[in-house]
Amino acid sequence: MTETLVEPLRHVYGSPDAVVTVLEYGDLECPHCRAAAPVLRALVDGSAGHVRLVWRHFPLFEVHPHALTAALAAEAFAAHGRFWELHDEAFAHQDRLADPDLRRYAAAAGIDPDDVVGDRAQRWAPAVEADYLAGLAHGVRGTPTLLIDGTPWTGPLTLPALTAATASPA
Repeated sequence: MTETLVEPLRHVYGSPDAVVTVLEYGDLECPHCRAAAPVLRALVDGSAGHVRLVWRHFPLFEVHPHALTAALAAEAFAAHGRFWELHDEAFAHQDRLADPDLRRYAAAAGIDPDDVVGDRAQRWAPAVEADYLAGLAHGVRGTPTLLIDGTPWTGPLTLPALTAATASPA
């Protein structure tokens, strides 16, 4: 079993018991991650429970000024079992990830806006930092970076290529 499968899997899309794990290191402000999101969802949705997607934060804060605060807000949403809701909202509105926007998304979701930004959101910093450090340990330098069952994916981020890569051997 690879290291990535032993570590806690906080943000799982798909069956927790899936045979294949696609681990994504991503940035909620990254346009390439936004473009990959529907492909990865289609991969999982079309796998009949064979593939799961696991998200880890890798905020490229030097080029995406709101990536870190969005990651903290996503962790706050996750505490309410709603990580994927903010994930999707962030990708739908990447030009609206400033603190007032994140507060508005929280209020609309029934989550205390003070939990997702500012001082109270800092309690989620260790989780985001752990994801980031794990990414560095896996050689991540940009987003999205995918690992399929612990092996870095260097192929195209297309549904046919990923479906072939995650298929069970015949």
